[in-house]
Amino acid sequence: MTAIINPLRADRVTTRKTIVGTGIGNAVEWYDWAIYATFTPFIASQLFSKSDPASAVLSTLAIFAVGFVARPFGGFLFGWIGDRVGRKASMTLAVGLASLGSLMIGVAPTFAAVGAWASLMLLAARLVQGLAHGGELPSSQTYLSEMAPREHRGFWATLIYTSGTVGILFGTLLGAVLNMAMSTEVMNAWGWRIPFLIGAALGLYALIMRSRLHETDVFEGESATEKRAPIWPQIVRYRKQALQVIGLTVGLTVIYYIWGVVAPSYATTALKIDRGEALWAGVIGNIVFIAALPFWGKLSDRIGRKKVLWAGAIGAAVMHFPMTWLLKDSAWQLAVSMSVMLIFIAASAAIVPAVYAELFPTSIRTVGVGVPYSICVALFGGTAPYLQQWLGTTLQLPNLFNVYAVALLAVSAVFIFTIPETRGKDLTH
Repeated sequence: MTAIINPLRADRVTTRKTIVGTGIGNAVEWYDWAIYATFTPFIASQLFSKSDPASAVLSTLAIFAVGFVARPFGGFLFGWIGDRVGRKASMTLAVGLASLGSLMIGVAPTFAAVGAWASLMLLAARLVQGLAHGGELPSSQTYLSEMAPREHRGFWATLIYTSGTVGILFGTLLGAVLNMAMSTEVMNAWGWRIPFLIGAALGLYALIMRSRLHETDVFEGESATEKRAPIWPQIVRYRKQALQVIGLTVGLTVIYYIWGVVAPSYATTALKIDRGEALWAGVIGNIVFIAALPFWGKLSDRIGRKKVLWAGAIGAAVMHFPMTWLLKDSAWQLAVSMSVMLIFIAASAAIVPAVYAELFPTSIRTVGVGVPYSICVALFGGTAPYLQQWLGTTLQLPNLFNVYAVALLAVSAVFIFTIPETRGKDLTH
């Protein structure tokens, strides 16, 4: 009996470590950029000149976008580490670097104290975080996909966006609590730093947890010759798959940033909805999103990846304008519109980590996903908040941004035709 129980117990322990180690690090990454978006007004007022508040907000959002410039470099660096040294090493280093970026923002001096150096330190911190975040997602989703049973890989893949959304939700809840507990003067003075210091501490904890993980059997099973093979020739060889990653990601990243990340902040700054109420509406939307993810993941394991991807892209495209028209001047409108959109967004978000991993062989799986994914997120996801703010409030052309978002969803829907059905694929081949 002992010989039977111990292996089962070992499997449960390994599964628990995989879920906690992967999830906590991924949550920290998403928490990082969620709190940046959430606390944009405070960052703008403290690390930029107060002479032009509108310009300060745009500058803060521009640095949010600039941080994404480093993501492709992070995707290549940590992808190379993941494919040559190991998935575990890549994940551990990435979360450690992200923690450093959060600490830099948390202790940054104000514009009033050091002038433009405050803005420069914010820029440096975002570049550090961008480098780390460029490696975090491809490393963690590759690790998780290789650890998952192939018949349940779609369901396991939902951990990526589930844990990430938990990070966003925690950041949003923290913002709501701080907004209620502290006056505007206190928040401006030092309260806005609390989330970033917490992020640094959580990143350190995630680093410790990941250092205790086991390497995947798929990576361990590769020969030394395969692990030493040059990266660039393989990138060229699998350029079609890299383009497919970009095509599948482009619509999802923009529509997710709109509704899943910056919607509460946009509602506060552009629509003048009460800040606290907007944050609580964001909490409701993200809870609905978390609930929808496992449904889509399990469904993809039953009916296939492509049908679920189409449901997400087409559903989000069809509902985007109606939900935008619904959102006008109240928190309940924000909660409903976010919830409806995030149900459809969840279809793609739930399974793309599995789909990406299933497109590439083991020898280039991390970097093959990391580089094109990071380029796409940098070009389209990172610029989405800035474009939305600029077109909506500066040029007074909000519908132009909405057309842009729906057009990118249509691009993703077309790219689904180009990929094979990969449900249940053996990742060792």
